[in-house]
Amino acid sequence: MCHCSQILMHSRLYWIMEASTIDEVIDHLDQIIDHSYKDKSRLAYFPILYKKVTVAVKEAIEKKEFEDNETMERLDVVFANRYLKAYSEFLANKTPSSCWLVAFEATDRFWPLVVQQLLLGINAHINLDLGIAAAEIAPGHKIHSLKTDFYKINSILSSMVEGVQTDINKISPIIGILDFFAGKLDERIVDFSIEIAREGAWDFALEYAFADERLKTKLIQKRDKSIAWLGRDLRSPGLFIGTVAKFIRIFETKNVRKNCDVLIG
Repeated sequence: MCHCSQILMHSRLYWIMEASTIDEVIDHLDQIIDHSYKDKSRLAYFPILYKKVTVAVKEAIEKKEFEDNETMERLDVVFANRYLKAYSEFLANKTPSSCWLVAFEATDRFWPLVVQQLLLGINAHINLDLGIAAAEIAPGHKIHSLKTDFYKINSILSSMVEGVQTDINKISPIIGILDFFAGKLDERIVDFSIEIAREGAWDFALEYAFADERLKTKLIQKRDKSIAWLGRDLRSPGLFIGTVAKFIRIFETKNVRKNCDVLIG
């Protein structure tokens, strides 16, 4: 059974979600997508991508492609629960981690592109959550045994992000044209890449895995503050890239449900 409690807010029913298996993670993501789709909320965009990643990880586990498949399912679940918790807190008017708050609040703003919203979720989830999740399931010296599989999960995420580029071009029809001049604009909105995030997440996992309990809270706070700053830079980039992004936004499809349908595929 999944562990869920209900929050009644503004006469609407919300769920605080926690998964115990990878199938429950997928089920909860489906709930979020369905709820956001009905509400025409851009909160749907990130979980659509995240569900694809989770399904790919599940298939890799079933094919025993990891060195430690059982541990990888545990990592996937602990990792996902951090997003589910942040999402639930945001809907309940509680305060999630700062980097997630930046990502969630961007969905209510007009100017952030769909690709920016996806990257904001990736920024918070990889740069903060992944290192914490890895260290929690493999504390201390155990963390070293996780490195190969840790990088494999990130490779799956990278492939999913690259695969969604075609969908982004459908939603933002002129982004491909501008990419020719700006050089992968969606990656240059800020100096952000999955590869850099992965390296930073692993370094943070190592630091967190060996920290004592008193230090862990301070490490999370410091890391969260840094990643939230990166998120704000991603959401509101410099003058040149910001101006180009706004130009793209003018021609981007505004219909949330249509965008969801494209991203779902």
